[in-house]
Amino acid sequence: MEGIEEGKWKGKASAEIKGVKAERVWPLLEDFFGLDKWFPTLSTCIPVEGISGQAGCVRFCAGFKTPVDVDSDANQTLNWTKQKLLFIDPTHRIFSYSIVDGNVGFHSYVSTLKLLPNPDPEISACLIEWLYEVDPVPGWQLQHLHSFIHTGLQVMAQRMHAALKTMEQALHIT
Repeated sequence: MEGIEEGKWKGKASAEIKGVKAERVWPLLEDFFGLDKWFPTLSTCIPVEGISGQAGCVRFCAGFKTPVDVDSDANQTLNWTKQKLLFIDPTHRIFSYSIVDGNVGFHSYVSTLKLLPNPDPEISACLIEWLYEVDPVPGWQLQHLHSFIHTGLQVMAQRMHAALKTMEQALHIT
């Protein structure tokens, strides 16, 4: 968590995936319309417009719980956002997206996800970095946002690792 700069909340979360190289993880991460396979409590991620993996495509995400929801006794409505893919570079394994609409209070939200290989090519591991920037969110604290992204990314990494290991075992891939 980095903090507030020029009125924006900024931060970075990361998760290591051991035993799997970046080129195996990238197809899972770059599937812009498939986030519900990996992100915890996200029940829906469907295309709104465009083609997954092409800049300008938009996804609808719903059903996720935020740290504010967990801390609140109030009867919550369904959380949802529409997210637009701004940029994608498969060669460098990086993409950025913004939240263009939603009911969770995010304004000017932009995230960049990077998939970094282990610097030692002999070691099978990679690192996902999730950088984010957003205007302060009413009812939230920066630590709420960081916890939400950090925890979500850890679960994503675990689920991706498990899926790839299951495939390796089933297909006897080494």
